[in-house]
Amino acid sequence: MSDQDTHGFGPLDLNLLRTFLAVHRLGSFTAAARRLSLSQSTVTTQIRALENRLGRELFERRAHGVTPLPHADELAMRLSGPLDQLADITGEEPSSTAGPVHLAGPAEFMSILGLRTLAPLVAQGVRLRVAIGLTEQLLEELRAGHHDLVVATRRPPGRTLHADLLADEEFVLVAAPVWAEQLKGQDLPTALESLPLIAYAEDLPIARRYWRHVFDRRLHTQAAITIPDLRSVVTALTVGAGWSVLPSYLCRTELASGALRLLHQPEDPPINTAYLVQRPGSSTNPHVTLVREHLLAAAKTW
Repeated sequence: MSDQDTHGFGPLDLNLLRTFLAVHRLGSFTAAARRLSLSQSTVTTQIRALENRLGRELFERRAHGVTPLPHADELAMRLSGPLDQLADITGEEPSSTAGPVHLAGPAEFMSILGLRTLAPLVAQGVRLRVAIGLTEQLLEELRAGHHDLVVATRRPPGRTLHADLLADEEFVLVAAPVWAEQLKGQDLPTALESLPLIAYAEDLPIARRYWRHVFDRRLHTQAAITIPDLRSVVTALTVGAGWSVLPSYLCRTELASGALRLLHQPEDPPINTAYLVQRPGSSTNPHVTLVREHLLAAAKTW
């Protein structure tokens, strides 16, 4: 492309073009600033300077990130090849320029599966910055450029984010052996409702879903203990506090050791699908792609 523009004089500053391409690829001034090691105000100033030179706006500013306008898509298509080639020529090797990968997801997934899966990548130079939280909040933060990848418990609507199916988690009904022995020969749904339930939240979302799916009835009980961390629910169950419904991956070790027992084995257990979500388009950080591909490959064995 020509290095001249029709609304200014002299060649365009390559720094403006690099910043523009980072914002276009990442969908956020915040993420671009982090990737380029610039302040957000510098990124904003550079994009405004480029828009002034070109005589038109390039992005629609939104509450969470930015959306490229048609002229920005055309400009990015023309710039991507030359600027990427220039980066190769100047020796910007991925191993030396790749920034940290900002990964977010549920605390339980990160502690039990995520970090164990990704730890070997550290030896390859990958740096991880891990955040935990609930799916709705994390997806909003992803749109705003605060994360590179998010493990979500639902598929985000619309086309502003790209989601790959990561894994299906199966829910299981479990308790300590002492409760399993007490329940032998009893009508399971009814008997359980009179025993202590250990739950993730007051509205019992996982247990109620299990009841509807497996027993085709509503669950009529209140939790004896609520803990907003499923790992703590596992701990309470193993010391005999009561029963619960959990993702199978979270209590696989306890079931294998006998510390917990399955109370029911339905032919069609309820499942929840997890997704690996990112903003559309390829990331300029090769380690984001490496982490993404590693998670997707490992999930086939979970």
